[in-house]
Amino acid sequence: MIETHKFVIIRYCLSSIAIAFTLNGFVGAQDSSIDFESAPIGKPMPIWSDQGVSFGLAHLPKKSKAVGRISFFPHLGTNRKGIVNAMANEAIPVRATFEKPVKRVQLVLWGSTTSSALLEAFDVDGNRIAQDGIEHVPVRKKPEEHVPFFELAVKGDGIAYIEITGAQPGGFVAVDEIRWSN
Repeated sequence: MIETHKFVIIRYCLSSIAIAFTLNGFVGAQDSSIDFESAPIGKPMPIWSDQGVSFGLAHLPKKSKAVGRISFFPHLGTNRKGIVNAMANEAIPVRATFEKPVKRVQLVLWGSTTSSALLEAFDVDGNRIAQDGIEHVPVRKKPEEHVPFFELAVKGDGIAYIEITGAQPGGFVAVDEIRWSN
């Protein structure tokens, strides 16, 4: 009788663990990320897409008739790449538009010393859902150090697109990696 009772308890525990792993697998399967490592450096373009996410500028340039472009920029001292606004004389936010609305977006970034960083999330109607930002991007403490990375994240139902801004003309805020979940 005691042996049978132990067997039922063990079986119950193993079943619970199997269900937990199965549910965790479904949740984890919804997480996606892009690290821009396959993107070409120094080739400005109006739009770049990967995994159902399109990257471009939030609006056309206002100070010139030039076509708005984004570009990929190397993180000096590492092999990593980041996406930036290629319009050096105009601070236009970089926009990432999702094929299907998402619930959470996290960015890994770096930037020039004169920059702040603002991440804003919007729904399909253009209403701001959430924002995160810092007043000054982290900077190197010593010249031999790499430019530091930092993270910003937003959460909300129905995020259709995000915008990242904060660089002054001539400066930059580079998105090194984007992660999102449904």
